[in-house]
Amino acid sequence: MYSLNRSRLICTVVLLFVATSTWLGARAADRVTILGDAFTRRADLAPTWGFSALVEFRGKRILFDAGGEEAPFISNAKQLHVDLTKLDMVVISHRHGDHTAGLRYVLSLNPGVPVYVPADVVFGGDHVLALLSHPDPSLPVDMRYFGGKPLHPPIDSPWAGANLVYVTAPMAIAPGVRLLTTTSEKKGTLEMPEVSMVLDTPTGEVVIVGCSHPGILKILASAAAGGGHVRELFGGIHELNADDAEVTAVVDSIVNDYKVDVVALGHCTGEVTFGMLKRRLGERNVYAGLGETIPL
Repeated sequence: MYSLNRSRLICTVVLLFVATSTWLGARAADRVTILGDAFTRRADLAPTWGFSALVEFRGKRILFDAGGEEAPFISNAKQLHVDLTKLDMVVISHRHGDHTAGLRYVLSLNPGVPVYVPADVVFGGDHVLALLSHPDPSLPVDMRYFGGKPLHPPIDSPWAGANLVYVTAPMAIAPGVRLLTTTSEKKGTLEMPEVSMVLDTPTGEVVIVGCSHPGILKILASAAAGGGHVRELFGGIHELNADDAEVTAVVDSIVNDYKVDVVALGHCTGEVTFGMLKRRLGERNVYAGLGETIPL
């Protein structure tokens, strides 16, 4: 009897060890790898203007944006030993070329992968319909768009045939992974929708952004709308050409209002902003240049 109980005890301990190791291994694999940006510590990588990151979270591999130049995007991924044939989904934050350049290559490897995009005219989304939202039925047929017949006008796209999923409202795309959509009210990108990603973790939310054209504070407000706390912030916050007063106000709000614990920013955040965050946050300002892998 003693021997049997002892064997059961040993078996239970082994199973618990295996289960714990598996859980810890899964948590350790939660990370963000920067595949595209304009600054780096590594001489073997090619910096370009644009942004791309591989997000590995709860067993899912998610490509967030696809960089600004196709060839460097491909070579950097290979140099970093990132297998782009194994993706569960792709998220494109917005229509600009410095976030979409590598998408054709990704789709050549993964033709059916879901690609979550803003409902923007460039992607053939519902914003196209807004262009035809004020008809005049009194016009002769030959002056009416498409002869006055209601339809969804086709738009040729570099990503024809892609499995595009339009993000028009907050949506969950995997356990603990959700997308937000906000719209820019700023000159130059007025009415442009942008998608951001939120990872829900036991210690708070991780927010990943592309360029934050609608404004990073607007995005953070949307992410925290349910009462959650933003623990970590990745990506570009578009303070590149902002004056010192605006940068100071934005940094103050990130640090004091939203109380973000850690920032790992890049791309269009701007050197002045980088410097201010480094001085304000110290080690809580994590270097996130091209080639860095940052645990979550």
